[in-house]
Amino acid sequence: MHPRLLKTFLAVARTRNVTRAAQEIYLAQSSVSDQIQALETELGASLFTRSRQGLTLTPAGEALKPYAEELLALAGDARAAIDATRAGTAGTVSIGALETIASARLAGWLAGFRAGHPDIDIKLKIAGSGELLRRLGDGEIDVAFCFERPPEIDVGETDRRLARRVVAVEPLALIAPPGDNRADVDLATLAEKHFVATETGCVYRAMVDKAFAEAGLGNPNLAAEAGSIDAIAGLVAAGAGFGLVPRIAVAAAIERGEVAELAWPGAVRSADVVMIWRRRRVQPPALKALLTALGQGFTLVTPGGARPRHAASLPS
Repeated sequence: MHPRLLKTFLAVARTRNVTRAAQEIYLAQSSVSDQIQALETELGASLFTRSRQGLTLTPAGEALKPYAEELLALAGDARAAIDATRAGTAGTVSIGALETIASARLAGWLAGFRAGHPDIDIKLKIAGSGELLRRLGDGEIDVAFCFERPPEIDVGETDRRLARRVVAVEPLALIAPPGDNRADVDLATLAEKHFVATETGCVYRAMVDKAFAEAGLGNPNLAAEAGSIDAIAGLVAAGAGFGLVPRIAVAAAIERGEVAELAWPGAVRSADVVMIWRRRRVQPPALKALLTALGQGFTLVTPGGARPRHAASLPS
């Protein structure tokens, strides 16, 4: 079974649709169909059945799925083992991150890391947290940086193939229109205010809902839903309502006076930034160097400097 066929099979199993699978793995729809047919011919069994809900796995497909995942993981481990036999840490690391984290935290850190490791090429891809986890599980990226997803928006079982580590704790900021610059506001006042937030299911919205719930405020009184933190800041600046967002995303707007920052009186006042990577028997040298350097979060460990505590066990 060629790894290419197994990757295509898993894409179809996940999306339950040939067209969406083709878009995810950048193939023509006809190529996806041909590869699934070739795999079924090789195995002598049908892997999918078609229904109104889309394509579903047959018993044979269900039996193949965990082995396909393991075989692709082994192929990655084999490549990593070969890379580890070469001198140095030359290679490429593909990083995925939320735009907020990439611009406010990763950009400067990666510049310093690249200066200390000129033989490592960095590829940085921006996406939402759900898409980052999918790409990580499929091996399209090596490591992802996102905010910790609350359990209520994590669907399904935890992917045991993935390891995670908190690398930063970011404070939440309560932002208001620039004229509303009181230093303090109580929970009763906030319960009457309108808020601007991202849509339900987004990790940023989950932060807001959790903070409101633990403050005993129930659901936020929404004035609008926006697709990005920048849009939220713009709507707040225009007077649409208040916002509760990671401060790193609006620090510049606060400094420019476009929005006012108030003290959030609730119990939940921060969000964890997590680094997530695939567990492997052998980590590629370039990825191992990056994980080790991030052993203490965004405090850069320079080559020849002190190693972070527990760094030796981090890239597992």
